[in-house]
Amino acid sequence: MADDRKRLSTGLVVTSKVFVSSKNGGATKIVREHYLRDDIPCYSKCCNICQLDVKPNALGEIPEFVLSQEPNKLSNGHPHYVIIDTNIALHAIDLLESAECFYDVIITQTVLDEVKNVSFPIYSRLRALVKAQEKRFVIYHNEFNEQTYIVREKNESINDRNDRAIRKSVEWYNKHLNTNNSKTNVDIIFVTNDKDNYRKAKSDGLDARTLTEYIDSLPNAEDLHDMIPQNITSDEQDMPGETSYPEYYSTARILGGIKNGTLYQGILNISTYNFLEGSVSVPAFKKPLLILGSKNLNRAFNSDSVVVELLPKELWREPSSTIVEEENVGEEGNVDDENEGENQVSTKIISDKERQLLAQEAMRSTSSKELQQQEKRLQPTAKVVAIMRRSWRYYVGQISPSSVQDDSSNVARNCFVILMDKLLPRIRIKTRKARELLGKRIVVVVDSWSSNSKYPQGHFVRCLGDVESAEAETEALLLEHDVEYRPFSKSVLSCLPEDGDNWTVENNSNPEDPKFAKRVDLRDRLVCSIDPPNCVDIDDALHARKLPNGNYEVGVHIADVTHFVRANTALDAEAASRGTSVYLVEKRIDMLPMVLGTNLCSLKPYVDRFAFSVIWEVDEDANIVKVDFMKSIIKSRKAFAYEEAQIRIDDKTQNDELTQSMRILLNLSKKLKSKRVKAGALNLASPEVKVHMDNETSDPGEVEIKQLLETNSLVEEFMLFANISVARKIFDAYSQTAMLRRHAAPPATNFEELNNMLRARKKGMALSLESSKALADSLDRCMDEKDPYFNTLLRIMSTRCMMAAEYFPSGSYGYPEFWHYGLAVDIYTHFTSPIRRYCDVVVHRQLAGAIGYEQLDLSHRDKNKMEIIVKNINKRHRNAQFAGRASIEYYVGQVMKNNESKQEGYIIKCFNNGVVVLVPTFGVEGLIRLEHMGDASTSIFDEDKFELSFTDLKGNNRKLAVFDKVHVHVRSVKDDTSGKRKAQLVLV
Repeated sequence: MADDRKRLSTGLVVTSKVFVSSKNGGATKIVREHYLRDDIPCYSKCCNICQLDVKPNALGEIPEFVLSQEPNKLSNGHPHYVIIDTNIALHAIDLLESAECFYDVIITQTVLDEVKNVSFPIYSRLRALVKAQEKRFVIYHNEFNEQTYIVREKNESINDRNDRAIRKSVEWYNKHLNTNNSKTNVDIIFVTNDKDNYRKAKSDGLDARTLTEYIDSLPNAEDLHDMIPQNITSDEQDMPGETSYPEYYSTARILGGIKNGTLYQGILNISTYNFLEGSVSVPAFKKPLLILGSKNLNRAFNSDSVVVELLPKELWREPSSTIVEEENVGEEGNVDDENEGENQVSTKIISDKERQLLAQEAMRSTSSKELQQQEKRLQPTAKVVAIMRRSWRYYVGQISPSSVQDDSSNVARNCFVILMDKLLPRIRIKTRKARELLGKRIVVVVDSWSSNSKYPQGHFVRCLGDVESAEAETEALLLEHDVEYRPFSKSVLSCLPEDGDNWTVENNSNPEDPKFAKRVDLRDRLVCSIDPPNCVDIDDALHARKLPNGNYEVGVHIADVTHFVRANTALDAEAASRGTSVYLVEKRIDMLPMVLGTNLCSLKPYVDRFAFSVIWEVDEDANIVKVDFMKSIIKSRKAFAYEEAQIRIDDKTQNDELTQSMRILLNLSKKLKSKRVKAGALNLASPEVKVHMDNETSDPGEVEIKQLLETNSLVEEFMLFANISVARKIFDAYSQTAMLRRHAAPPATNFEELNNMLRARKKGMALSLESSKALADSLDRCMDEKDPYFNTLLRIMSTRCMMAAEYFPSGSYGYPEFWHYGLAVDIYTHFTSPIRRYCDVVVHRQLAGAIGYEQLDLSHRDKNKMEIIVKNINKRHRNAQFAGRASIEYYVGQVMKNNESKQEGYIIKCFNNGVVVLVPTFGVEGLIRLEHMGDASTSIFDEDKFELSFTDLKGNNRKLAVFDKVHVHVRSVKDDTSGKRKAQLVLV
């Protein structure tokens, strides 16, 4: 392609970019003008030219010069800047972020654009490095610089053109800074692991180095070698072994197969109790597709987006009734031996008895006499033929001691890392520090998993600390659940009011401000808040009073977070990225800087606060007469804890106005709840416990089951009431982009196993799934007079069969699909917790727009942008829940560590080689394997009755079945392989 540059009268140079767009089988040539400039700076403080000649941008801002005048030096003493190619940016992002290397780094626009197209998360991390500026990263817009922009040559691939563009930038920096222009001579080092790019750069006379060569040239090289990704080192192809897994299908075959319906795409879910069994749900089949065995799983990780191919019907199987755990592997043997892996699965992971049981399952699937019953249990099977999107992230684990070679030489050796997540395979890393890392929690990243390797290859990132230390375990669970916990950046904190802790409504209320004039003064209302004990981030408060006409005025007042968190600021972007606050046992990871949550926005008593209020007039039966929405000013009279409010309401000697207001609220909340239940709202359960921490030592003290009071329900009902009213208002105003929350009805297959259990073990009991009302009524009927806890147990098990609720923009579904199954309401959102949920921040902005308080930002009126927002907050919300549960699990384990106790438990799953028992007192569940209960050779598993018979350790015949109440000794033990503490249950 010819370079057709033309200089305009303005001094800009214009050229053309040509694109080919294909649509409906046709091709269209598109030509766009591309403007070039001669004043794009190099951003170096060493430069004598740019700092004098650079011009302001369109906003009148002078670009900030970041590259240091005294950059870091190589081992030979030479100061240097670094330019990287796309390969390094994509695969060595951990090294780029490391505090030990990579300072004064130039990211060309070419690299940034390529990274954005390949991996948006890594693109975001690069942008974060540029914004942070501690490491002095800059983006150089080479594609708009007249001297560095290049045109693609004839027959040149896009990749080759981009590589040449990066080399052109390296050449330009060399000439620009080292030709009588720089205050000091600076080496420009081009780091690339692309062999062709490296060779061409060398031939052009550039200082090109591979990543390993660059690391070796640094003073602290030895400590950095472990962080070099294995998939971009030159010896990657030299791994011993032979092809073990099928090669993935080509892109053309995948696209064609999905189009003609022979291939299916979905998310892989590995079984909790059998690491060799996975499932993929696809719309074409009522039941999930089963993926059985390591070959069919074909190197896929749990949560990967995979493409699968259906297996012949004669290979369809039932889900396995045998527990198979990778953590039961014995010695790994030679960590470099690729040929022994498959044998491990047959001889080490699975015992002789378990292999016999698996064989019997396979035989029964093809020769059972009860064909009709078997057909009902069969599931279609498939094999993974491609990975569409990897779920790889930071993983936390510990080095397996048996994989560490007894070698004192300082040579990098392969070893295995056993991950905390037991659904994931072990990872092979190469390190010099294996022996000193034993007993430590370490962070690793997966680099690749080739078809000739039994294990994925990864590299070491950093050490968190000793296994079981509170600091290391807490950081580990945050990393495992992808929770952002780093301190807020300077750019985020700069968005806060300058007076910070001293900010008050009085000092920041301008009567001449049109927005302030729109606020309604509600400081005369008897407002109070009711929250958990010691709550400091108070985002909701309530009031109620009787009106002269006999009706009631009820108000829900929510912290006006959006007064401080303005759209399109760094603070808003950070809140959107984090999505939610995360509550752990011993700490809180805030979505917003602490000063907002605990002071400026918190509806603390006795001080004026900005709020967003929903005010209803309701009749005696809690029917809405009218509802108003307004930005307001309130002054809370009291901050109650749940128990404190309950005591005050119940105390008949207390008859002050505030207490009477709370009694009105309690009475109306009961009527609201009664209506919800009649409409079919579900009352489900989870085994929730609370861990009490010692105030002085911060050590876990005791565990108790959470007790809910009437005041808990009071607050919940009015928060639901507000969320429903707000949802209707914003949907009326923004029919395509209103931020809503839905809960889909569970498919009948989700409850199939639970209903089979009820039919087999509890005659006459069954759960009806025609509607949420039918399910709620059937749950109420499933009572066991001999065991009051059975109904709670059933509700816990039913919760696990439900679909997950999700946020969505209203234009993504038809109105009937807005339905919230659990709450039995046609439309719903989250409005009441903007301090800790970003969804609520968006809803506040939409509600402010709906009532005409202020113009709604474009990002919340654009359907595509809203889709991006909800995708992230759904993920963050889910991760926060898992992180919170993991924190409770860890501290419960610490409480039980030295306190073995006898407890009641309930069997919730039954396999042919063990049972799973839930212990309500601690909210934990544990697996009891058959060999720890009795003679495995005598066992008989009745799959239809969910019953396991065996001879126990004392020689007695014993039967265990689902829903049985059992007594167990409970204590906490550390898993020798993963280092993770878990509940060990021993049957009494």
